[in-house]
Amino acid sequence: MRFMSDIEIAQAHTPRHISEIAALAGINPKYLELYGNYKAKIDYKMLSETSAPDGKLILVTAITPTPAGEGKTTTSVGLADGLRKIGKNSVVALREPSLGPVFGIKGGAAGGGHAQVVPMEDINLHFTGDFHAIGAANNLLAAMLDNHIQQGNALGVDVKQITWKRAVDMNDRQLRHIVSGLGGKMQGVPREDGFEITVASEIMAVLCLSSSITDLKERLGRIIVAYSYSGKPVTAHDLKAEGAMAALLKDAIKPNLVQTLEGTPAFIHGGPFANIAHGCNSIIATRMALKMADYAVTEAGFAADLGAEKFFDIKCRKAGLTPSAVVVVATVRALKYHGGVPKTDLNQENLDALERGLPNLLRHVDNIKNVYGLPCVVAVNAFPTDTQAELELVERKCNELGVNVALSEVWAKGGEGGVALAQEVVRLCEQPNTFSFAYDADASIPDKLNAIVTRVYRGDRAVLTANAQKQARQLTELGFGGLPICMAKTQYSFSDDPALLGAPDSFEVTVRNLKVCAGAGFIVALTGDIMTMPGLPKVPAAERIDIDENGVVSGLF
Repeated sequence: MRFMSDIEIAQAHTPRHISEIAALAGINPKYLELYGNYKAKIDYKMLSETSAPDGKLILVTAITPTPAGEGKTTTSVGLADGLRKIGKNSVVALREPSLGPVFGIKGGAAGGGHAQVVPMEDINLHFTGDFHAIGAANNLLAAMLDNHIQQGNALGVDVKQITWKRAVDMNDRQLRHIVSGLGGKMQGVPREDGFEITVASEIMAVLCLSSSITDLKERLGRIIVAYSYSGKPVTAHDLKAEGAMAALLKDAIKPNLVQTLEGTPAFIHGGPFANIAHGCNSIIATRMALKMADYAVTEAGFAADLGAEKFFDIKCRKAGLTPSAVVVVATVRALKYHGGVPKTDLNQENLDALERGLPNLLRHVDNIKNVYGLPCVVAVNAFPTDTQAELELVERKCNELGVNVALSEVWAKGGEGGVALAQEVVRLCEQPNTFSFAYDADASIPDKLNAIVTRVYRGDRAVLTANAQKQARQLTELGFGGLPICMAKTQYSFSDDPALLGAPDSFEVTVRNLKVCAGAGFIVALTGDIMTMPGLPKVPAAERIDIDENGVVSGLF
C-alpha cells in the first residue's frame, strides 16, 4: 500500500477563499490585501486599531533534531486544528520556509500529512516575495557601502573591517568567501567579500523584531556595516540607506494569512533559522494571532536549547510576551537514535536504547519547567512502528518530572489526532507560571554566554577565544554590552559538537566570534564550525522537484 505524499495530500484538498478565512479570524476586510484566492497580507495597522484582548500564547518546540525527524511544524498545525476540534478559537503563527532547505535537504516546510498549511507549493516557493524583498534590501545596503568607498570614502571605512555581507536565499557554499571589485579602477575597490543565506541576514531579524514601519526604519538605520580606520562603527544611517531599504520592505513587513487543511487561520511571516539566527516568526504576526484568537500556537526552530531559548530570551524579552504553555515534541524513533541506534534499525523495539536517549527529552523538559518557569506537555509524534512498551516508558519518565505526555496523531488524522494534546494544552494554559529568562540582559557578555551554556546546555562553561574576548571588550565599550545573546550553534547537540548526542555533560562551548546586530538588538556568538551560508548535500532535494505541463509541482516532500 502506497501512502500519499505531503504534496499529494495538499493538492487533493480544495482550500476556502482567503476572505472566508479572514472573516473566521475576525479580520476586517479593510486590512486584507489579496494575493490571489488563497493568500493575503494583513495590514499591520490593524494592531493599533483593535481593542481585542490577547489570547493565550503556546510555544511548540522539540528535542534535539535527528535524521529520524520530530515533526514540530506538523504538531503546531495539528494542535491548532485540534483546539478548534474541541471548540476553541485558535490560530497558528509559523515561519516562512527558506528556499535553501526546500532545494537542499528537507524539500518543503509547511507541516506534513493531514496537518499542513496550504497552498503548500506557494508557501515553499516564493510565497508573497518577502524573502526576495529582504535580500534586495540587504544587497542595496551592500551596494551603497561599496559605492561610498568607490566615491571617495568620506566615512573612512576600513575595507578590512567590513562586516556586512551580501545575501541570497539559496544554499551555495561557493559564495561563502569571494573577492569582489576586480577588473580595474572603475569596477569597484577589490576586497574580500561573501554571502549569507537570506534567513541569516540581520534584515530578516530586524523585520521579525519590528513593531511598525517606523520601528523598522529606525532599526535598519542602526545596522552596523563596517568600522572606520579610527574604530568607529559605520551604520546604514551613515550611508543614508534606511529609507530606501524600508521602502523595499513596505509590503514584506505585513504578515501573510493562509489556512490549514482544516481551514484554521494561519499567519506565516519571517523565517530566521534558529541555529544561526533567532529562529522565530515575526512579532507583528504573533501579536496579530494573539488578537485574533483565544489560543495562538507558534513554533521556534530546531530544539528547545536553540529556538525556544531565543524565543524566550530574545523575542519575548523584546516584545513583552509571556507564554502560557509549552509543547515539547519528540518521537520514539528520534529518542532511540539519541540512544545509539542507527537510522536503519529505528523501526525495531529497543527499550534499552530508548532509555539511553530519553535524557535528551528530559533535559529539554526540565529547562522549560525549571529555567523558564513554564508548564509544558510532551507531544509524542506517533509512528506506526512505535510499540506500547516504548510509549509507556516515555510517559513514565516524563511523569516522574511532573509532565504529562499526549500521543499526537495529527500527521495521520489531522485535528482529530491532536484532540488529546489540545485538551492538555488548554489545561496547562490555566495553570499559574513563573516565567523568567535564562539570564539578566544587564550581565556582562561573558556572564550571559556562561548562563546559556551552564543553565540551558548544562555544559561546564563558555570559553571565549582571544579574538572573542577582544570583541566582547570592544562591544561593551561601544555600549552594546546590555544586549541579549543569539547563539549560533549546531542544532544536533546541546554542545557545539554535533557528534555529542543525547544529554552530554562535562563539555565546554567555544565562542570564536562575537558580532553585534545593532538593528536587531542582539549579539551573535558564533560557536564551533557553524556557518551562515549552508551548502547543498550530495543529493539535493532539488533533483526530485519537478513541474508538469499543467503547472502541477511534484517532489516538494
